[in-house]
Amino acid sequence: MILYHASKEIVEFPEIRKTRYTKDFSWGFYCTNNFGQAVRWANRGEGEPIINYYSYKPSDGLSVLKFGQMSDEWLDFIASCRSGETHSYDVVEGPMANDTVWNYVNDFLTGRINRKQFWVLAEFKYPTHQISFHTLSALNCLAYDRSEIVYDRKRKK
Repeated sequence: MILYHASKEIVEFPEIRKTRYTKDFSWGFYCTNNFGQAVRWANRGEGEPIINYYSYKPSDGLSVLKFGQMSDEWLDFIASCRSGETHSYDVVEGPMANDTVWNYVNDFLTGRINRKQFWVLAEFKYPTHQISFHTLSALNCLAYDRSEIVYDRKRKK
């Protein structure tokens, strides 16, 4: 399987970095199987939009959590991770909240809306894909193929 990582630099050797803010599935190295999504993310902000390509070969010995769709379990997991809690999974895969859905997640986390209101608002929004790698063993499943600069033709430069 080919995965893409959006960046402003070539990432031949993926790594996990702890940053000030945690992401949907906690700290990890994030990729997607959706090329268009990777292009959109790479074109955010200043700098050259670089797409890094990896071959991904899952390993049977890893602990993997996979969400097939947005669900209460997915929402609770994101809420936990975004609140700074960690988990013991090597790999987590599932929907990524786009900017609109993320606003609803944030409203849920801060108590501005309840779970029922979240699902009403998110019902017709279509999340994209993310897969995150949280251990060195998980990163060993990725093999760097190449990188290229890809501008989003839909965005004005």
